[in-house]
Amino acid sequence: MPVWQWLLDAAGVALLLVLLWGIGLIVRRRLLSRNLGTFELSYRARTTKPGRGWVLGLGRYSGDRLEWFRIFSLSPRPRLTWERTDLAYVGRRDREGAEQVSLYADHVVVRCTTLDGDMEIAMSQSSLMGFQSWLEAAPPGQRLGQ
Repeated sequence: MPVWQWLLDAAGVALLLVLLWGIGLIVRRRLLSRNLGTFELSYRARTTKPGRGWVLGLGRYSGDRLEWFRIFSLSPRPRLTWERTDLAYVGRRDREGAEQVSLYADHVVVRCTTLDGDMEIAMSQSSLMGFQSWLEAAPPGQRLGQ
């Protein structure tokens, strides 16, 4: 078999794998979104450079937990989980610099405090209202900082 046929076969297999991965991402997102309380939620994984380190994802409320799933992963399990009692809302700000292209257009950056320290997440205004309501729905005296 000539080399060009091997290359053509390899390209076909690579294209098929990319297509299957894309279909897997679509199916996974549909399965995650089946439950109510799923929204676009980006997480800032690295804070060493200003405006950098954002990872796109999905957030899902599951009882007293907020689960975060990477958007370009096939894993059905959340990558990060935060307990409602361990989260405290600090404030919000608009996207700045490189965040203008790293995050979705309508998202705002939300600063929170956890038991592990400060963190930043990004979500839409309507998701932020739901997030604040979810935090405030914790039983009295059980929230971080009280």
